[in-house]
Order: sequence, then C-alpha cells, then structure tokens
Amino acid sequence: MDIGKIGIWAFLDMLPAAQSQAAAREIEDLGFGALWIPEAVGREIFTSSAVLLAGTQRLVIATGIANVWARDAMAMANAQRTLCEAYPERFLLGMGVSHQPMVSTIRGHNYDKPLTYMREYLDAMDSSIFAGAPPPSEPKRVIAALHPRMLKLASERAWGSHPYFVPPEHTARARAALGEGRLLAPEQAVLLETDPDKARAIARQHMAIYTGLPNYKRNLLGLGFEESDFENGGSDRLVDAIVAWGDIDVVRKRVRDHFDAGADHVCLQALTSDMREVPRDQWRALAAGLL
Repeated sequence: MDIGKIGIWAFLDMLPAAQSQAAAREIEDLGFGALWIPEAVGREIFTSSAVLLAGTQRLVIATGIANVWARDAMAMANAQRTLCEAYPERFLLGMGVSHQPMVSTIRGHNYDKPLTYMREYLDAMDSSIFAGAPPPSEPKRVIAALHPRMLKLASERAWGSHPYFVPPEHTARARAALGEGRLLAPEQAVLLETDPDKARAIARQHMAIYTGLPNYKRNLLGLGFEESDFENGGSDRLVDAIVAWGDIDVVRKRVRDHFDAGADHVCLQALTSDMREVPRDQWRALAAGLL
C-alpha cells in the first residue's frame, strides 16, 4: 500500500454521496496519496469508504478513525476484509477508542479502561471468523494513539499510528514510542489565510470541540501547555501550535517539521469558516506547493 507522503483529511459527510465522490476524485487527480475521513455523528465509516472507493481509481481511503465502540470486533475485521478484497491496497483501517463524551454520552457505552478494551478488541479481530472471499494481501490497520501505552500497542499490533490534533513535538514523542519501521501519520490542520485575526478566529472555531475532550487536553498539557492556554477559546500559542495558518511557506515548514520529527505521512485538514464548504482552492494550492 502506497499512501504517499501527503494526504488530505476531510469531513465530507455534509455532501451528498455523488458530491463527496467528486471531491475525492479531485483529491486523487491533484496527486494526494490518501483521503482520511472521520467517524463521529455523520456517515457510518465503512459504507462511506465504499462510496468513496467506488468513485475513485487509485486513491487510498483511510479511516481517521473507525470507532471501536460503534461495532463489534468481528464486524470491524470483516468489513475491513470486504473492502480490502474489493479494492486491493486501497483501504487503510484507522481505528481508535474515541473519547468518553462521544462514547458514553452519545453512544451510550461504558467508556472504561480504553487501553484494555482496545487490546482485547484487537485479539477478537485477529481471531474472528470470515467465510467470505479473502483479500489478496493482509489488511493493514493503524491505531489512533496519543499517549505512550497506546502508542506501544500500535507498535506491537498495527502497521502504525494516526495521531490527531497534535503539533510536531508530539510527532517526535510518537516516533520514539513507536520505534522504527512503523507508519506514523499525524493529522495537521492548515489554513491558507494570512490575516492573523481571521485565521485565529477560524482556528478557534475548529478547535472548540477538541480542546474540551480530555484525551486531547491531557496530551497537550503533557507537551508543556498550561491550563491558561485553554481559556477563552485557546491562547494564540496553542492555536498556532495546532493550526498552521498563513501562506504556503508556513504550511510547508510545518509539514517539514513533522517529517523532521519522524512522520512518514502527514494528512492535511484544510479549515474553512463553514464545515459545509469544500476547501477546493486550498487543496489545489496545497498540491501546487507541496507535491
């Protein structure tokens, strides 16, 4: 599987299926190696992946991430096998434990001992029965991991890790925890806007939900940020660490910082003031400036 050095991370759930396919085709035509899509309160991620795979020819569709609380381990493993057989080397399963509010409040599950749950879930996936046509090669998975123990599990039981909402300083820690030979594919939010007030306003709008999730906040506190950095929508220091805003040179430097810290692949999430807006102009500028 070749996901290239640069991918796109995008919410396409707001678009009708045909329009989401068209957006994916544009990402493919621009030369990006992978399209990463989320699973939160929108489309079910395997059916969404099937729609996008059917609408493209070469692009790798990667899940960022499939929530382990959304389906049992056999369903996860067999959905992965189904897509990997239908689209060889074009589907990458990113999976993770999500966050307590998303799991307990929205889905109604007991978010208890997520590391243990993930370890046992992987065991169940690996021992699950599948009577369908097998994929031509072993399906690959990556685990969303922020903290050392989950990163260690990713190193032992997966192709690598897909950290989200992280600065390059975390990428360096993640590489050290993963060791060599494991894929490290961090997400990086970007915004091609040079006006500081406009850029930071859009960045804070994007960051609002994430700074309230305990896993992300604890990770950033561990990287040297303070409680005060999370007040009033986030300090400029925090905003600038999470979102690379400015011209293409700023984005290029941030991507290089991730690679220098040990990343193999960086997936760029282009921000807009309206989630329903497809950032095509930014995708085109990113392709022209980075690929």
